[in-house]
Amino acid sequence: MEKRLILAIALSLLVLLSWSALVPKPQIIDSKGVATNSPLPLAQNTPTLSATSPAAVQSPEPVATQTVKFSQDNRDIIFDPARGTIVEVIFKDKLEHHLPLKFGFLSERDLLFKQESITQDSITFVHEDSIRRITKKFIIPNNSYTIELQEESTVPTSSNFQLVLGRLDLSVKNKQARFQDIFLGNKEKSFHLSAGKEYNGTDVKFLGLRDQYFCVIVEPVNASASAYVKKISPQESETGLLLDHNDGQIGHSFRIYLGPQDLKILNNINPEWSGIIYFGTFDFIAQLLLQLLGFFYSLVHNWGLAIIILSVAVYFLLFPLSMKQMRSMKEMQILQPKIEALRKEYKDNPQKLNKEVMELYKAHKVNPLGGCLPLLLQMPIFFALYQGLIRSVSLRGAHFLWIKDLSSPDKAFVLKTALPILGNQVNILPILMAIGMFVQQKISMAKAAGEAAQQQKMMIIIMPIMFGIIFYQMPAGLVLYWFVNSLFMLGYQLRVNKQ
Repeated sequence: MEKRLILAIALSLLVLLSWSALVPKPQIIDSKGVATNSPLPLAQNTPTLSATSPAAVQSPEPVATQTVKFSQDNRDIIFDPARGTIVEVIFKDKLEHHLPLKFGFLSERDLLFKQESITQDSITFVHEDSIRRITKKFIIPNNSYTIELQEESTVPTSSNFQLVLGRLDLSVKNKQARFQDIFLGNKEKSFHLSAGKEYNGTDVKFLGLRDQYFCVIVEPVNASASAYVKKISPQESETGLLLDHNDGQIGHSFRIYLGPQDLKILNNINPEWSGIIYFGTFDFIAQLLLQLLGFFYSLVHNWGLAIIILSVAVYFLLFPLSMKQMRSMKEMQILQPKIEALRKEYKDNPQKLNKEVMELYKAHKVNPLGGCLPLLLQMPIFFALYQGLIRSVSLRGAHFLWIKDLSSPDKAFVLKTALPILGNQVNILPILMAIGMFVQQKISMAKAAGEAAQQQKMMIIIMPIMFGIIFYQMPAGLVLYWFVNSLFMLGYQLRVNKQ
């Protein structure tokens, strides 16, 4: 039972993590919270898209050839002056990270702008022709992740105003593609949408998009809006806002967040925006673990030590169950010779064999499933921590011992020649974890004879190798957590064996 359970968990890990890597897109959720696998129908009363709307775009526009860099302490914002848009944002904290928007805050597709002025905390673009003058001003305070966009026209608006939030690259070449999704809030709730599906919705308060670590959120000031997600091509989606029709209006204002997915920062700006931080099925557990991890960090001021303390805390939380698991395994080990004898006696009568084995368990008060529960309880914690650590902006560039970045594999050594499976990097933690697992299995496996003994030998070798491969490309912080937990399990297993 124990061998089959461990094998099932290993295969589940492999399948789930591979699926997460290849097809991580969330389901579309409508404004009523109903999930669907097909594109949502056009919402009622959604403004009709104009000739310059996403529906009319046949191919992506050319990328800007001339750009303007707006540099600040924590980021560089790259503008396209011809369109008055943000091409990408380069965050400079710890490790450099690029958040591409391509046509961020595009409002007039067919008009050409030029840069009018630039100051320490603002940049202004203007379009002027014989009919009107349009001014786009980005107010960008230094050391703040909030931005204000003011757009004014000398001629009143006579049609629905559209604001593109950004384009998302969904191609396989984009390593951030699997982390991208859309965040939307209406009068009832906030929810996440798949970037690969089309969507239209009304009564939108704010709209956001994110990648692995950073995000952008836009909220119209004193205006109601609709939101859309539109496929521009099989590998590119666009999302934006359509402000409700208002004849005579000459200006629009937007409040923008452009920064990390940091719960504390977002809560201080607008608690409703903090919903953009989402970790999937085990979101509640992941949020709880990350807050606990943040508390430990505030005590020791090192993320590696904080992860070790978290691992110890989870171990002692599950200790009563772990104790039952190991004692159950030890009792099963003691009963193994009797079970082998029953197998030989009733080898031609499987039903009688099962009945006798169950009677044996009952007589010795042994629960064959006693070792399963702690492992099953660890799985939600493991997956929640995996999602939390792989998206935690705090761990980017966090050092611990030889590890330079706890959010990626530890990369102790880089080889000139790539090795099969391992690649050109040597990650120490997964190797140590596999060795520890081998030792633990070696001392905890029940003694067997014949074919069962051969199966055990194979399991002792195959399982550590399989887990080592699964963990090899995982974030070093997650492997550190699992390795420390395994060390405590190994120590207690040795103690149980002595008793």
